[in-house]
Amino acid sequence: MALGRVVICDDDNANLLTMKRALEKVNFEVIAFGKPDEGLKFIQTNDTIDLVLTDLKMPGITGIDILKSVKEKDQSIGVILITAYGSVENAVEAMKLGADDFIGKPIDIYELRKRVSAFIEKRKLSKEVTLLKSRLDKTFGFENIVANSVAMKELLERVKIVANTRATVLIVGESGTGKELIANAIHQNSERKGKLFLPINCAAIPPNLVESELFGYEKGAFTGAEKTHQGRFEQADGGTLFLDEIAELPIEIQAKLLRVLEEKVVYRVGGTKGIPIDVRIVAATHRDLQERVREGKFREDLYFRLKVVDLRIPPLRERKSDIPFLFNRFLTAFCKEHNKKITSVSKEVLDFFENYNWQGNVRELKNMVERMVIFSSQETLSLSDLPPDIQKDVSFNEKEPKKEEKSLPFLNLFLLEKEAIIKALNETGGNKTQAAKLLGIGLRTLHRKINEYNIIERSQ
Repeated sequence: MALGRVVICDDDNANLLTMKRALEKVNFEVIAFGKPDEGLKFIQTNDTIDLVLTDLKMPGITGIDILKSVKEKDQSIGVILITAYGSVENAVEAMKLGADDFIGKPIDIYELRKRVSAFIEKRKLSKEVTLLKSRLDKTFGFENIVANSVAMKELLERVKIVANTRATVLIVGESGTGKELIANAIHQNSERKGKLFLPINCAAIPPNLVESELFGYEKGAFTGAEKTHQGRFEQADGGTLFLDEIAELPIEIQAKLLRVLEEKVVYRVGGTKGIPIDVRIVAATHRDLQERVREGKFREDLYFRLKVVDLRIPPLRERKSDIPFLFNRFLTAFCKEHNKKITSVSKEVLDFFENYNWQGNVRELKNMVERMVIFSSQETLSLSDLPPDIQKDVSFNEKEPKKEEKSLPFLNLFLLEKEAIIKALNETGGNKTQAAKLLGIGLRTLHRKINEYNIIERSQ
């Protein structure tokens, strides 16, 4: 596989051939043009180019013309100018227009390979970072959080308001409700989104290591401290530190955490010099912190310092209208992941899911759907696909249809989706932007599905 695709434009055939052979020898795909107009036409009509090498001085079309055309089309495509006339004026003009590099004549093939390889590697890393950021935006964007219920809609509105502030946030909710998802959404939709989001589970760190993990330590601070170690606060500098299960933090560490929050300075274990840090704190717990304060297990001053903004995530049993949407999302994802074709679900299963207690909340729902997808051998999910320990709690009457009904209807997932779209459009008075937000999908996706399902829109 080629390392990258390079286009060369040079009216000097000897020079053109030298560069082509030099780059092909180290596994670059090279398309060479001795006529700059042909090269320009190729560049304008192809979308898979990584880098353009062009002579600066050519008859008719110059290297500057090619540079302008490339950058107007795609700023990420590199342009390296080749010239024996490397004046300061040319360099300044070219750099203003976006040139990435210069190579002088006569061409040093080793330097050429070095410069081309460096740019291709840089472009590859840049594309990977861009892709990662887009995935994070998609994963932790507000539209990806299922909020069909009134309780979740109200929560999401609060999250949107607080996200772009610097306020410390305390998230409270039962295990499995999605506290880290909300915390990450706050980070990814804030001014810190390009920085690190660092989660740490306070309950998972041995008590004797909590201080050094959070605040770091100096070399020689204790036996085994062979070198200086940055703590989580320093690592997350400029970003967001998510302190999950904050209620489990040892009482003696709570005073030191409060000091860091107040002074915005960290002192490593064994150190005397304060290290300034700029970290946003988002904390979470499934416990009642006020009760922990009354029991003397949590500092009251730290409690109030953490809950500048407090967000409560409702348990799944309080947001049952979200269950069909969560079910559909997980079902689609796991069918794709496990290469299974499941197109519908029986009414009994939907009724069971809606009436089940969900002590494990969204996490339990997600795990159950995945388990059903893995073991199902049919295109329709039925009660027989439920885990055995769950099936024993389903009564015979729930499992068997009434005799006069012969069989209960199966609900097709596509019909469910169509009904959800119609409902969302009705609730928003036909406002597609608001309907898309309710459904947790993009506006373009909504337009496509309206056409796909032949949904007749009501006049506004």
